Amino acid sequence: MKLSIVIPVYNERRTVAELLSRVKAVDLPGIVKEIVVVDDGSTDGTMDVMATWNGVDGVRLFRQPKNMGKGAAVWRGMQESTGDIVLIQDADLEYDPDEYPVLLRPILDGEAEVVYGSRFLGTARGHRVLYFWHSVGNWMLTLFSNMLTDLNLTDMETCYKAMKREVALTLDLKSQRFGIEPEITCKVARLRVRIYEVPISYHGRTYADGKKIGFKDALQAAWTLVRFARWNP
Repeated sequence: MKLSIVIPVYNERRTVAELLSRVKAVDLPGIVKEIVVVDDGSTDGTMDVMATWNGVDGVRLFRQPKNMGKGAAVWRGMQESTGDIVLIQDADLEYDPDEYPVLLRPILDGEAEVVYGSRFLGTARGHRVLYFWHSVGNWMLTLFSNMLTDLNLTDMETCYKAMKREVALTLDLKSQRFGIEPEITCKVARLRVRIYEVPISYHGRTYADGKKIGFKDALQAAWTLVRFARWNP
């Protein structure tokens, strides 16, 4: 069994080396890890850090011709992946790679084709307390998503999504920015695949720490849900 971990990177010089070290350290018996990093036109020296990792212990580095957005980087990474399972990992240390076994278990046990890691299902490890209005926005977008897709997710906007390779390559993602989360959700719902949610911890960061998502992205997410609600595979 081979796992492809897709990591979109944009101006994450401060965190990417530590993130890769954490990913490499995760023990997954019987699973070979492939780490596919897609740099989305970073300008802060991220590529200088990444250059020493390329080709080492399963790390494969790709670079977009220009800054095209997280969605475009994730789709590039999915297309470059060769694993049986594809897992999306942000580079900002908000999500903990130690939880890969939790994310993968429903797929490995034959219970699901897609797994979402929910920040709101509850976990003994907890999550950092941050922005109230972000949580309200997330709840509203997830509710709207559930209304359109007839799913009962608790965290549509989560980064942590794992899926079988054949599902990932069917998605044909079009969203270039943060609309990737609602687009994936609409499309896996339309594919009628089995979807599981599992609880994960969350180490959110502030805008001072480098957080990039904002109100305009929430509006774009809502439009993306409408756009892909009736997508045909």
